[in-house]
Amino acid sequence: MGLFIGAVTGPDADGMPAFSEPMAAVGETDVQTAPAPEQPIETILASITPSAGNPDPVLEKKRSLKVRNGDTLMSIMLSAGIAHEDAHDAVSALRAVYDPRDLRVGQRVHLTFAPDDNLKEMQLDPSVVRKVAVRRDEATSFRAFETKRNLTLKISFARGTINSSLYKSAARQNVPLSVLAELVRIYSWDVDFQREIQKGDAFEVAYERFLDDDGHVVRHGQVIYARMILSGAAKPLYRFELRPGKTDYFDDTGRSAKRPLLRTPIDGARLSSRFGKRRHPILGYTKMHRGVDFAAPTGTPIYAAGDGVITFRGRNSGYGKYIRIRHAGGFNSAYAHMSRFRKGVTQGSRVKQGQVIGYVGSTGRSTGPHLHYEILARGRQVNPLTIKMPSGIKLGRKDFARFEVKRANIATLVANLQKKNTITQR
Repeated sequence: MGLFIGAVTGPDADGMPAFSEPMAAVGETDVQTAPAPEQPIETILASITPSAGNPDPVLEKKRSLKVRNGDTLMSIMLSAGIAHEDAHDAVSALRAVYDPRDLRVGQRVHLTFAPDDNLKEMQLDPSVVRKVAVRRDEATSFRAFETKRNLTLKISFARGTINSSLYKSAARQNVPLSVLAELVRIYSWDVDFQREIQKGDAFEVAYERFLDDDGHVVRHGQVIYARMILSGAAKPLYRFELRPGKTDYFDDTGRSAKRPLLRTPIDGARLSSRFGKRRHPILGYTKMHRGVDFAAPTGTPIYAAGDGVITFRGRNSGYGKYIRIRHAGGFNSAYAHMSRFRKGVTQGSRVKQGQVIGYVGSTGRSTGPHLHYEILARGRQVNPLTIKMPSGIKLGRKDFARFEVKRANIATLVANLQKKNTITQR
């Protein structure tokens, strides 16, 4: 088996993560690669390449197939007209470097055919840093290959003043959407982004970028530092690894930003109805609304607000498809009007905070697709947007000592990025 593996490079030689020149009002300009045009599944691409041992070019056919729900590598190859024996041998050879069961919906499988229409190569990209392939080695056998791209880790920094919305202000500073989503997520336990953001508030964020050898951004990584200034009060957060594989965000005192329950267990939704008395849109009379509604397209994922056990899953009168979760500390959360439940989420099963439990719909007494969300404290429905949540965990003495070193390193890095930003703007 031919096998080549590269590496992801990280900090510069001085021990600090690498970073490049910042752009005006941001931190540095991200160079984005243009996405490849979408290829129809039926499209066959032809390229002219020299055949082995023959300088004269021969016609080589290529086909790019998009993985759809229910597809396997075998089914994709057979649908492309590849002989069953060749498909079987190619998939068997690929197992040396890649598990075919890891194939994801939306992934692309690239096939190359020889002039006699026999399979010459199959290639796919399991991740942005990894490519795997099988190539015909002899008339009846295939060999597997794996390559990993060398990526350089750099840190970008952005800051801005909010004039109308955090989204618009972040977009003006070229903050990637994935980074903005993470910024919102790590503050979502403590900040109501629908009501608390005011004109004149500000944000700062430092985040990872991974660049290839040509300087193109391949992907964005984690937020390592963030700071929201709301009504004059600064709320900084630092990313810290508690133990291998487990990270969280902590404030200056070493207290976690994470709370037992999410205030908004859904992404990208609009708050369409608040907690309190309202004129019911269907019944037509004033009635107490004992939750909050988030309008979102049908099929939008709904997350478990916290760790717990599902105590109800099924239809519940006007609530439609409904889930209730029991959490520690006397809390319960409820989710109504779902279009469907996620497979495997059943009554009695344990769930983790942020786990998808179902999808937005309009079942039950509903005028359109939305999530009706409730928090119950010791059996009483309370306002999810205003309830005071218990504080997050506090780091112990040893962990806090490590955290202070990490926080100081991040503060130095951010100060350097800010200084470069100031020089650039002169």
